[in-house]
Formats: sequence, C-alpha cells, structure tokens
Amino acid sequence: MMFAWPSELRRLGVMGMNERNGNFVMAYNRRRNYPLVDDKLQTKRLAQEHGIAVPELYGVVSIQHEARNVGAIVQDHDSFVLKPAHGAGGEGILVVADRRGDFYQLSNGTMVTEEALQYHCTRIVSGLFSLGGLPDKALVEYMVRFNPVFEKVSYQGVPDIRVIVFRGMPVAAMVRLPTQASDGKANLHQGALGAGVDLVNGCTTFGVTGNNLAEVHPDTGATISGIAIPHWSDILEVSARCADLVGLGYLGVDVVLDRDLGPLVLELNARPGLNVQLANRVGLLAGLHEIEKIDTVPESIEDRLSLAKEIAERVSVPFH
Repeated sequence: MMFAWPSELRRLGVMGMNERNGNFVMAYNRRRNYPLVDDKLQTKRLAQEHGIAVPELYGVVSIQHEARNVGAIVQDHDSFVLKPAHGAGGEGILVVADRRGDFYQLSNGTMVTEEALQYHCTRIVSGLFSLGGLPDKALVEYMVRFNPVFEKVSYQGVPDIRVIVFRGMPVAAMVRLPTQASDGKANLHQGALGAGVDLVNGCTTFGVTGNNLAEVHPDTGATISGIAIPHWSDILEVSARCADLVGLGYLGVDVVLDRDLGPLVLELNARPGLNVQLANRVGLLAGLHEIEKIDTVPESIEDRLSLAKEIAERVSVPFH
C-alpha cells in the first residue's frame, strides 16, 4: 500500500486533484473546446478529418426507436463495440467478441440476444451512462484486436495507453491492463492495472492497482516491467497531434494498439486522472513545471517530442 504525508508528496512532485484542476485544466483548457473531447462521436469525426486513425464507426443510434436497427448495423460484423458517446469511466461499454447463430458472445463469454443489444442501446440513448445523465447516442464501432505484446499481461479485454500531453508535449504515459476484477475493461477505477511507461524508450516500468503497488499481473502472474511497446514514436506523435487538433493545453490521449492496424486513438480526456503518477512512481509536477518555463513551444511535433524526452530524462526519478 502506498502512503505518504502531503508534505512528502509535495516534495516528490506529486500533483493533487485541486492543483490539476486549478493550475492546469482550468488554466490551459478553454471551456468552449470541451465538446471536442467529451463527445466521442465528435472526437472520432474530427480525428478522421485530419487523418488520425480511429476505430471504424459502423453506425450510430441517436433516438430510442433506432435501437431496432442495431442488427442491421452489425450484420456484416461478428465482433463490435457498443458504447455511449458521452460516457465516462468505462461505463456502458459492451464488447461483442463473436456471433453464434442468433446469439452474440460478449468478451466475458456471456451469450446475449439481439433484443438485449437493442435494450442496451436504449439505455445508452436515455442517458443512463452519460455525463450529467443527459440524452446520449450509442456508437457501434470496430472491436480492437490487441497487439500480442500484451497477451500475457491482459485479462480478456483490450489494453490502452494513456499519454498526458501538456502544451502539445507528452509529459507522462501508462498502459492500462484489463483484469478479472475490472471485468476485462481497461479502466483503473474498475480494477484494471496501470503500468508506467518510460517516455523515452516506451518500456513498461512499475505497476499499480488502486493504491497498491504491483510487479505482476494479478490474473496471469506475468511480470509487468520491461515490455517494449511497439510503435512508441508513433503513439507519442499522434498524442501531440491530438492536442493540436482540439486546442487543449492539458489533455489525456487514449490510444489502443491493434495487432493489424497499429495505433488507433480511442478517446481524449480534458480532465485526465492522476494515477499515472503512481504507475510511474514519478510525480507530474517537475515535468509540467519544466514545460511551463518554455517561452515558445516548438511548432514542429518532432522538435516537441525531442524536447519532451530531454525533460523526461532529467526529471523522471522514481520514488519508492
């Protein structure tokens, strides 16, 4: 279990939620740009317009009676994902991994009917999973097939990579690994495991589940550290491009690594969580303050990434 007094956390450069909200989210994120990241459909379309790869969209259910169309939307697809456009925390996401006759097999092995999918769509549209409970849209999209590099450290679901970007420069990253406790979802609040990633070389370092340190995956027993994430330079580049795309100074970019398609942007977050600090055992503040000192951030993404790695090498000293 990790525990430290506030003064010790401050000395270690660990950022708290109030500081994140006041000094970075509110200070660097214009409120009018929030819809670009809070609405996953808008994010997806904007990314596609600018040549950023995302999971293919099969269809959208916008109103209740359109839920009856879900069978037609997926008629050519044995696997797919149903998700709310305004969802948060992984709530409301339904992953269909296969089709068996008239039944659909979820990623956890449960078999459901088409009527069950229609019902789930109506729940999404009603706003059951949306931010603020407002009416929503159900997105039907490609089910990512994760890169085999994560095979031994993932339970059923698809891992994703969270990159924190500040002023267009990556400052920290982690990979979120599904567990049995998280029901195969890559969501830390639901019990997924977070593994820190060295920003310079793209290799996993430490692990955390909740506030507990972890060296192995709780379900597979595989070691978490030392996994070299493929396409690391591409992941950092697309993360920086996403920051430019939505005009937010402080941003979380979630990327999945498909075994055939490579990096795909899953979603963006204007208020990314702080567990990345525990996963890396490195506070965010040192890196953020170094980037804050830069008078003019380079326009070139290549120059930004190079500078970001230089800063990471200087400030990324793990605490224990």
